[in-house]
Amino acid sequence: MRQVTRAWDRRPAGAFDGAVYRLVRRIPRGKVATYGQLATLLGYPRAARAVGGAMQRCPHDIPWQRVVNARGGISLRANVSGMITQRILLEQEGIPVRRGRVRLGRHRWDGPGEVIRLENVSSQRTIGDTT
Repeated sequence: MRQVTRAWDRRPAGAFDGAVYRLVRRIPRGKVATYGQLATLLGYPRAARAVGGAMQRCPHDIPWQRVVNARGGISLRANVSGMITQRILLEQEGIPVRRGRVRLGRHRWDGPGEVIRLENVSSQRTIGDTT
């Protein structure tokens, strides 16, 4: 099977997606991050759409509902039920959604404290684990 690579990143597509998923797993309950914020934390500040693409393909164990757009909004989807599900899951975590948006000033995750370059995420332990 042929591996897909992106023009902006010559690594296999799975490497970027895996790095996104590891980072999203670190977003604490009650906090959200934007697509652009995650891209910046991975060292690719202009790759917000690539983060969105990775989130479209994410496994079921990823807290996908904690990723919102730059305005704190739930991004439009072809499947409207996914938007409703995201709202319900966020509200269950104590994050109010008003007019389709989250107050980023109150609920934005500050991040892990450092930029996590893709080349530094070859294993789960390299992303800020203290063990």
